[in-house]
Amino acid sequence: MKRIGLLSDTHGYLHPAVFNHFEECDEIWHAGDIGTIELMDQLADFRPVRAVYGNIDDYNVRKVYHLHNRFICEGVDVWLTHIGGYPGRYNQAIRKEINDNPPKLFICGHSHILKVVNDPKLQLLHVNPGAAGKHGFHKVLTLVRFTLSKGVISDLQVIELENK
Repeated sequence: MKRIGLLSDTHGYLHPAVFNHFEECDEIWHAGDIGTIELMDQLADFRPVRAVYGNIDDYNVRKVYHLHNRFICEGVDVWLTHIGGYPGRYNQAIRKEINDNPPKLFICGHSHILKVVNDPKLQLLHVNPGAAGKHGFHKVLTLVRFTLSKGVISDLQVIELENK
C-alpha cells in the first residue's frame, strides 16, 4: 500500500501546509509547472517524488524531469503528464497512445481546474489536482491525496489549502 500526495501548478510557490497534509504520504507526485528545481528539492527532502515538467518549466527542471512519466505503482498503471486534456477531449499529442494503451490512472495538470472523473470508455480514473500555487486564475489552492494498493485506487481526498 502507498499513500500518494498529488499537486500541480505550483509555479515556484510551495505552501507550507503541503508538508502537514502530506505527512502520512509515502510519495509526492507533481503534475508539472513546478517553477523551480529548488521547490522539487524541498519536496524530495521530505518524501520521494515523481514529477513531470510543465510548459512554464525551465531547463533546470526539464533536465531532471520528463514530459511524461508512466509507471506501475502498487499494481496500478499510472500516466503522469502536464497537458493531458479530459475524457473525450484528450490532448491531440497523447490521444493515440491513451486510446491504444490506456493507463488505469491518468494524471495531468495545466488547467488549474481540480477535476476527478471516471472515463468509462477507456476504463481509467482521470485526476487533475488543480493548482497549488498562487499564479493563475484559480481561486482556491488545492491538493489531492489517495491510496494505491493491489491495483486499487481508494481513499481519494481533495484538500483546499486557502483562497487566493
